[in-house]
Amino acid sequence: MGSLRGTPSRPSYALWWPYRRGMDDREELREFLTSRRARLTPEQAGLPNFGGRRRVPGLRRDEVSLLAGMSVQYYTRFERGNATGLSEGVLDGVSRALQLTEAEHRHLYDLVRAADAGAGPTRRRALAQQQVPESVQQTLDAMADVPAFVQNGRLDILATNRLFRAVFSAALDTPRRPANFARFVFLEPRARDFYRDWDDTAYQVVALLRSEAGHAPHDRVLTELVGELSMQSTQFRTLWASHDVREHRAGVKNIHHPVVGDIDLTFQAMDLSSERGLQLIAYTAKPASASADALRVLASWAATDEGADFDRSSRTSAYLADQE
Repeated sequence: MGSLRGTPSRPSYALWWPYRRGMDDREELREFLTSRRARLTPEQAGLPNFGGRRRVPGLRRDEVSLLAGMSVQYYTRFERGNATGLSEGVLDGVSRALQLTEAEHRHLYDLVRAADAGAGPTRRRALAQQQVPESVQQTLDAMADVPAFVQNGRLDILATNRLFRAVFSAALDTPRRPANFARFVFLEPRARDFYRDWDDTAYQVVALLRSEAGHAPHDRVLTELVGELSMQSTQFRTLWASHDVREHRAGVKNIHHPVVGDIDLTFQAMDLSSERGLQLIAYTAKPASASADALRVLASWAATDEGADFDRSSRTSAYLADQE
């Protein structure tokens, strides 16, 4: 789990190189469809299973094509990454056949859009520089009793309020700016103590990054982040290979704070209409609970301890990589 230092070994370099040169959009589409097909049995898809040994896990291509209402040749061409000229009706049929979730359905559309734009590895570019508006920071600061922050699709922590800095101080304790939840979860050993449900958190982080990779397939900074995590974390590589995706809207975080102990939080994520791709996420605890008491203790401590103040310059993060 520790970070790699010095010149990468040959295996590490081999893992890093595909991300350095950019991922193949059509290959991403192929692997996603193959993985979704492999997880479904004929029984789950409502098809008869006549027994006998099957040569592939899950559904065969001809079974998916039958369920989707298309020819085997057409579906085979699609699964191999040829997304040219596909209609929404065809994509909807494939989504139904593979029983995709809403997040997976949107991810499929993103992958098709990227694959249709051109074949082969595509030159990656850094996203344009973004800033969290001062009005959003004022909103965060006004939420004195609620830990809240703003993040982008790469899970960079871009803006915070004082209570968030007190609760999530472990994730922010890094010289690298902006701090990043994915790096914390997979590259910091203390993350396993901080997140009491580390396995579920790790799965969620990778699924969110997968979704972002489909939405912004040519984001060089994201590609390099995935390469870095793939090189340094076996757990990340395993989860990344599953091609699972999800959205970040609501959920639960069970953490262990080094000062006040266990805290159980629920969160709600809201897209910022003024800044595309950014979310404001706020955490709450059940009223009259031990977790609510813990938040009050941390809020009191943070209000009087200047040391709890996280570097406000993190509100503005440079998204442009070094010049070509």
